[in-house]
Amino acid sequence: MADLTDLKKTPLFDLHETLGARMVPFAGYAMPVQYAAGVLKEHLHTRQAAGLFDVSHMGQVTIWPKSGDLADAALALERLVPVDVLGLKAGRQRYGLFTNEAGGILDDLMITNRGDHLFLVVNAACKEQDVALLKAGLSETCEVTVLDDRALVALQGPAAEAALAKLAPGVAEMCFMDVGSFEILGGDCVVSRSGYTGEDGYEISVPADRVVEVAQALLADGSVEPIGLGARDSLRLEAGLCLYGNDIDETTTPVEAALQWAIQKVRREGGARAGGFPGADTVLPQLAGGTERRRVGIRPETRAPVRAGAPLFADEAGGASVGTVTSGSFGPSVDAPVAMGYVPAAMAEPGTMLFADVRGKRLPVAVASLPFVTPGYKRS
Repeated sequence: MADLTDLKKTPLFDLHETLGARMVPFAGYAMPVQYAAGVLKEHLHTRQAAGLFDVSHMGQVTIWPKSGDLADAALALERLVPVDVLGLKAGRQRYGLFTNEAGGILDDLMITNRGDHLFLVVNAACKEQDVALLKAGLSETCEVTVLDDRALVALQGPAAEAALAKLAPGVAEMCFMDVGSFEILGGDCVVSRSGYTGEDGYEISVPADRVVEVAQALLADGSVEPIGLGARDSLRLEAGLCLYGNDIDETTTPVEAALQWAIQKVRREGGARAGGFPGADTVLPQLAGGTERRRVGIRPETRAPVRAGAPLFADEAGGASVGTVTSGSFGPSVDAPVAMGYVPAAMAEPGTMLFADVRGKRLPVAVASLPFVTPGYKRS
């Protein structure tokens, strides 16, 4: 058993133990890596029915404009992210990135327009630095508040809508990236139709003192099972989604990471609010002219998984490394190993054959399109 003595605990910690979770340290928290069913079954259950994840370790932050005009908060945040925040409609959510002066990614996050304020969800491992960044950059015009009194759970999978609609019928009307307020078992909740698995589903911000009741009610549905970090990782990898610290970090730009889709036209060269974010002098030319390397999907040609850190080579024998695997595992839904990594732009075309070093042997791998599974998002 891992030593959990000095770790933070989410409001669902006791429930995890009751459910038989194996708890591990993660981003300073004691978190469930798996339950009795195991990672493989948890992964497949989420793809086939619905899985409930505790993501309360993530940071939840509100940004209120001191002027009362949400445009002031949106424009202030745009000085920190290469994202069209001003154009985000009320009740909608958008993926974003904090960048540094070199164009590297400090963190990725979700940004929601709540009508009169912005609501952000940031990564657990980065939330202290993110909050400091927000307060340093926005405090003159905005109130930046960390919501320490709220928990966060994710309900993911094709049965998620039916399960959550039993508690909040209105969620069935939501589409992908919609966000709304719902009363669930007497608690005021903020629900987004989004997630980190490639499946349809929801992320639910719940008052911390009500989250156990909400989680138990969801788990009482026969289609819903508790899911740990192990399956969360394999699900997001099959979906081609980045894990901060593995696939993206301060040394990778949004364009290198194949996340240029997250930079809307209005923030690019020729746009009404082009640039103005940290690292724009690097990122904008890359958007126009490309980069020397790119994040790609990787499909091993054998049954052996290729793990993060494995060097990639152009030749089966000899030659210097041309790239690196950043995430790799077995993909239960595709019944094959899957991975992501960085390769030279000239080698980023799907079908390009490379070799990965696995325990001293160079095994063949093919560059592949992402994602590895077809997303199940409800678009309309």
